[in-house]
This record gives sequence, structure tokens and C-alpha cells, in this order.
Amino acid sequence: MPLLDATATHPITLPDGTLYRDTVYLKNVIDHPRMEIGDYSYFTHAGKPEETALVLAPYLGHGCRERLIIGKFVQIARGCIFITSSANHPMTGFTTYPFRIFKPETFGYKDLPVKDTVVGHDVWIGHDAAIMPGVTIGTGAIIAASAVVARDVPPYAVVGGNPASIIRMRFREEIVAELLAIAWWDWPLAKIEAHLVALETGDLDALKRA
Repeated sequence: MPLLDATATHPITLPDGTLYRDTVYLKNVIDHPRMEIGDYSYFTHAGKPEETALVLAPYLGHGCRERLIIGKFVQIARGCIFITSSANHPMTGFTTYPFRIFKPETFGYKDLPVKDTVVGHDVWIGHDAAIMPGVTIGTGAIIAASAVVARDVPPYAVVGGNPASIIRMRFREEIVAELLAIAWWDWPLAKIEAHLVALETGDLDALKRA
């Protein structure tokens, strides 16, 4: 029996057999035209499953122009939030007050630039982190708890702080390049689980042979 079930709403069952209902597979609980989510990416929160999109990205209304793109195997801790581009106020004039949102015919500031927010594969986003509009987080990155990510994060970087900056790189540049080329997250689940020890112990040679 595989460890993961891509069709599950709540993917975690505790050792005593209790289904842990705070963690959800995002792809299975979100139906949003501006959100693209990969398999096995999860988020933990105390709301109802049908409230997940609103909790995670509260400003991404169905009429927004930007997208939130989340890769496979992303791990998002409780309290995290994506502040997407449509949350921005006009900042080029003498006031930031969003006058135009108070009338339907001017709602949305369609002249303001928007940019997609993108999260790569196998990214760990720690408790209470905030991801700001238009950021790209590279595959394999780790976002520290309470970080405010206001600029792009390279693959396999560890970042933290406000604004978040690079604390360290997880691996040497040549190893990062090899991991991105291997792209284990695109393997069939059976192959991933067959090579789980190599993934967990950092056995790059075993992954290259797979």
C-alpha cells in the first residue's frame, strides 16, 4: 500500500487511527480559476476544507488577473498567507487610498500591474510566513517561520526574516543543478517511494541511478 494517496482530502492518519482533519491536500479542496496546484501539496489550518482558498490567499478573488501557482509536494504550515497582486494599493500618486474599489464600475484597478506568485516543488513554508505579491520561490527552498518573503528565492535556499534574506544554501551549486535535472517530483509515486531512503538520506548517486 503506498504511503501517499493523491485523492485524499485529509492525507494524515495519526498512529491511533484518527484522521487528522486540519491538514488538507490543496488540489483536492480548492476549485479556483486563478490557482494552479500540484499533487501532494498540503496546508494545515483550522478552517473548513471549503474555506482553504480564502484562508491561504484571501485577496485572490475570482475576478483577479494574477495567478497563484503551487508545485508538487509543497508543505505549507499553519498561519501562512499569500498576499497576491490584487491586494496592492495604487502607489504612484499622492495617496494610497483605494477609492476605486468602492464602485463596481471602477473596481479592480485594471491599470495596475499584476504578477503571478509561483512556488516551485518540494518547498517548505514555515509557520506564519507571508508571501508577498509576485514572488517566485524556487524548488527545494525552505521559508523560515514568520518570514516575510518580498523578493524571489533561489532553488534550495533557506530564507528567513523580514524582509526575508538568504540564510544559507542547502546544497552546493552543482548539487542543486543535478537535483533540478533529476526532478524526482515528476516521477511516478511508486518510483518515488521505492527510492525514499535515497531522498531522505541525501544519496544523490542512488537518485542518479534510479
